Amino acid sequence: MNSEEMEKIEGLFKHHVGMITEGFQHKLDIIVEGHQMLSEKMDRVEANLSQQIASVATELSAHRADTEAHHSVYRVREGV
Repeated sequence: MNSEEMEKIEGLFKHHVGMITEGFQHKLDIIVEGHQMLSEKMDRVEANLSQQIASVATELSAHRADTEAHHSVYRVREGV
C-alpha cells in the first residue's frame, strides 16, 4: 500500500469518526434538552402544588375557626 492510498484511507476514517461524533453529540443535545424541559415542568408542578396546599390550609383554618366558634353544635377533637 502506498502513501497515497494510506492518506485516502486515513481521510475516510477521519470522516467516518467525525460523522459518528456529530451523531453522538446530536443525541446528547436531545437528551440534555429533554432533561431541561422535565426540570422546568417539575418546577411548575411544584409551584402549583404549593399554591394548592396553601389554599387548602387557609380553607381548613377558616373552617376550624368557624367550628370552634360554635362549641354547642360542633366539637373539634384532636387525635381521633
